[in-house]
Amino acid sequence: MSGLTAHHRLTGSLWVPRSMDLAVAVVATAAALIQLRHGIGPVTEPPAEISGSDIFLTAGSTLPLIAWRRSTVGVFVITAVFGTLLAATGQSIELNPGPAAALFLMATTRTNENRWAGRHTLITVALLTSHLLAAGLSRQQIPVSELLHTGLLWGAAWFAGDRHRLRREQLDELRDRADRIEREAVRERQLAVAEERARIARDLHDSAGHAITLIAVRAGAARLRHPTDPDRSLTALQTIEELARQTAAEIDQTVRSLRAPEGAEVEPAGGVASLDLLVSRHTRSGRPVTLRQSGEPKPLPPATDRAAYRITQEALTNAAKHGVGPADVLVAYGNDALELIVTNPVARDHQPTRNAGGHGLIGIRERADLVGGSLVTRRNADEFVLTVRLPIGDPPA
Repeated sequence: MSGLTAHHRLTGSLWVPRSMDLAVAVVATAAALIQLRHGIGPVTEPPAEISGSDIFLTAGSTLPLIAWRRSTVGVFVITAVFGTLLAATGQSIELNPGPAAALFLMATTRTNENRWAGRHTLITVALLTSHLLAAGLSRQQIPVSELLHTGLLWGAAWFAGDRHRLRREQLDELRDRADRIEREAVRERQLAVAEERARIARDLHDSAGHAITLIAVRAGAARLRHPTDPDRSLTALQTIEELARQTAAEIDQTVRSLRAPEGAEVEPAGGVASLDLLVSRHTRSGRPVTLRQSGEPKPLPPATDRAAYRITQEALTNAAKHGVGPADVLVAYGNDALELIVTNPVARDHQPTRNAGGHGLIGIRERADLVGGSLVTRRNADEFVLTVRLPIGDPPA
């Protein structure tokens, strides 16, 4: 924080109303005049008489406090000089509130960045020394009383002002830190929302791609069978219509989720429990699929459950694109992992198009990696086997 900012923060209208400055100066002047007239109790004796110049010098050592907001250093110097001149006349005010208050304000508003910060100590020591010398020369003796009272008063004012400054800087630092933490929390929330929306977009891509593939396969079958078997063609068209409606509903639901405000609940993708519906839909599209299960079913982490469903969906989409017969899906529960084994026959002369623009296996591998799993594929003469292993425990850090 710059010196100008610190000074404005302290001297702004919110700290002390400007109307109070005059009141503070008047109270300080009254306290100084009382000391000038009556001394400070039994410690010092009151002067025999008070002249007009004594009153003028006393007022000069306190009334400049009115302008302390303009220059705390200047006000301190002026009040201290008038106090020194008063001490030179032999009418020293040992507990003068004017220079002490100005010293407190100067210590409070100074900062390390302020070019005057390194000179504050020198200014204070020089003015205190001048005051003590003036008092000693006017009385022709060592100013023990002034050294004790004025020195302690100025030291206390400096210490109190400096502690107030340090406390203010600590509060400013805490506020800045709280602001940074809040900004980081907002950024984390935004990143979480972006990641969730990216996941929803991937789910939408997988679901829509799967449905479009099935629609294309079923439409092609209906077109080929229509001349010889119109009834089966009609059934295929009905399946296409139903699948299109379901896909449109799913897309509409996903888009609503993307448009939902931050913090809204997002319905997760289907899990392993929904695989029978996925297989049934795929079978109705003209590509028979067998779903088998081994092992004792176990609760799965939500991320693993969703990944298993989407991986199976993508694998069946690939089987529909590149396979030539019924597919087989095996869901095997192990002690620490879930295995998905998808097998489908392929033509002997079929060659995989690794760079033909498809992203099926890439997407499956990515989804498996996200939950700490692995993907292994094997191609036989007339069969393609896809094996995905998903850990049931938490994914590795």
